[in-house]
Amino acid sequence: MPEEEGYYGKHGEPRRYDPTFKGPLHNRGCTDIVCCILFILAIVAYVGVGILAWSQGDPRKVIYPTDSRGQFCGHAGTPQEKKPLLFYFNIMKCASPMVLLEFQCPTTQICVEKCPDKFMTLFKASVNKQDFEYYKNFCKEGVTWSMIPQKGVPQILKEGLCPAMLTPSKPFTRRCFPALGGKGGVITVGNETKFDDGSGMRDAKDLVDGVKNATVVIEARQVVMKIFEDYTKSWYWILIGLVIAMLTSLLFIVLLRFLAGIMVWVIIVMVILVIGYGIFHCYMEYASLKGEPGSDVTLQDLGFQTDFAVYLQIRQTWLAFMIILAIVEVIIILLLIFLRKRILIAIALIKEASRAVAHVMSSLFYPLFTFVLLAMVIAYWAVTAVFLSTSNEPIYKVFNETLCEHSRKTCEPANFTTSEMKTECPDAECLFAFYGGETVYHKYLIGLQFYNVFLFFWCANFVTALGQMTLAGAFASYYWAFVKPDDMPAFPIFSSLGRALRYHTGTLAFGSLILSIVQIIRVLLEYLDHKLQGAQNKCAKFCLCCLKCCFWCLEKFIKFLNRNAYIMVAIYGKNFCTSAKNAFFLLMRNMIRVAVLDKVTDFLLFLGKLLIVGLVGIFAFFFFSGRVKAFEDTAPNLHYYWVPILTVVVGSYLIAHGFFSVYAMCVDTLFLCFLEDLERNDGSAERPYQMSESLRQVLNKKNKPEPAPAE
Repeated sequence: MPEEEGYYGKHGEPRRYDPTFKGPLHNRGCTDIVCCILFILAIVAYVGVGILAWSQGDPRKVIYPTDSRGQFCGHAGTPQEKKPLLFYFNIMKCASPMVLLEFQCPTTQICVEKCPDKFMTLFKASVNKQDFEYYKNFCKEGVTWSMIPQKGVPQILKEGLCPAMLTPSKPFTRRCFPALGGKGGVITVGNETKFDDGSGMRDAKDLVDGVKNATVVIEARQVVMKIFEDYTKSWYWILIGLVIAMLTSLLFIVLLRFLAGIMVWVIIVMVILVIGYGIFHCYMEYASLKGEPGSDVTLQDLGFQTDFAVYLQIRQTWLAFMIILAIVEVIIILLLIFLRKRILIAIALIKEASRAVAHVMSSLFYPLFTFVLLAMVIAYWAVTAVFLSTSNEPIYKVFNETLCEHSRKTCEPANFTTSEMKTECPDAECLFAFYGGETVYHKYLIGLQFYNVFLFFWCANFVTALGQMTLAGAFASYYWAFVKPDDMPAFPIFSSLGRALRYHTGTLAFGSLILSIVQIIRVLLEYLDHKLQGAQNKCAKFCLCCLKCCFWCLEKFIKFLNRNAYIMVAIYGKNFCTSAKNAFFLLMRNMIRVAVLDKVTDFLLFLGKLLIVGLVGIFAFFFFSGRVKAFEDTAPNLHYYWVPILTVVVGSYLIAHGFFSVYAMCVDTLFLCFLEDLERNDGSAERPYQMSESLRQVLNKKNKPEPAPAE
């Protein structure tokens, strides 16, 4: 084989026959010790960051809104305990660009029991005592009816004791935002046409225009509030949908165990039928809207709508859905036509994976262990991030109406009334601006947050890598066992997990570190793109787009390389670099098999996940949209029925991915073992193939019988 020898020389030497090799080696040593020590030190430092954040942070700053004096609204044990809502004196100032920098509107804010429910000006309230008693609930403490004749309304407004007007508001995220209403597209505020802001009578239209500018973000927040309400009404139905997805995934896995060949063809046919039904449904919706008023409006003319149900009343939306599904359908059919011969080999590999899973049944439950570890990592990162972000001190700044040289300077509210700032700027106020600080600890907060994010990626990737190596070791012990299951460990998963943690923690840390560095670079590129979005020219935008694309490809390649490296580590116990090189060269020596066999198997498993998501998604669509009369009274009344549908679809995919990931890891492990089996053995009596008989039949490989003993 001269060509093969040259090819092997270019991509490493093939494995030699070793009569003592019987699967994952038990006599092995610790690998990548330096990285193991570095990972342990990083974890210790991470715990230190968490302790520091928890000792300095105050989550109340996130949970409760803060008024202009830095007090928490609605917090138990404080004077504001019975005032859970934050009220803005002048909501129009929330549209100022300074809000983006300081996270607090440059207007007086107080804690109130409830939001105002009617339009009223201070001048109108000063005429009637009963109206003023209602109005003073939204003024600073100490304001009384006797102040009206003593100071007069202009002086009260000048001193900032009361707001100039009240507008009907609704609470959202514990803050009072204007409740705008309108008829025929014209927004109105109560029945008033004039109001006085202390400097003279103004047209109410000015208030409307200002409030409209201030409510650009509020409209988005209202959408979020409606989505949140939909979740509160449908969460138990969402859980039922996810349970159905879990049971369906488990059923598919069990059926794959006993009917792998039939199930693969069932999956293929069902996916084609489900997508075909989706095309048919989109066409029927498209046809039913023909002639309907407003259905021919284009998406570009419609613009952004907070009520997403509007888009479903447009023919163009269903046409787009139909085209997308048709393209997906054609791609899948063409792939199946071109790969029809390789599907038989892939089915044989899936059958072998089913037998392996049957001998290592605990592997089906291992994703739960990975999920628990990932949940702990995510929870620790989230809590640490919240405490770090709330470990600053309240910063107060000068806010003024007229020109003042002290504007936006830091101030102290306790002595501000007697300070030079107040003397030079009589109309200025010292209001809470944001949380910050000038100590050494506060200066390094950004660095600590970055370290928190980086360790989150590192720990999450480590947990994922641990799961991959554990499953790889268990399934490799199955493949190389000459007599199954007698030659396998009694507890393959526990044995493999013990080996991974005892000998290869450093290797897992090394591989996950490389992947984490690439991921954090991608995060920084996204952050940079977001920050420079309005300032970058076309050349810079193109370069940034190329960088993002390159690092995306690099991340995918590293994930692929790490996955195969962990398989080799689980089998031979070598360090990360050696295992990655051996795995890469092994795949390069069998490039054609990798392209047409391993990837076909991944494609078939992906179709299985797609089928589960499609079935559960169709059920969720008919249930939450009320299309089925039997469920009309049962389904919850929602603002956006697509919210629980999308949640169920995404959750179903994650659940199906969790179950099928065991199969995917099993297939990848068996595939590498299968490639090494072809290099190590030749089917002779001295060097028989370890692969199953079904795989040997598909590949036209045979084990020669042992020669009969001489008489």
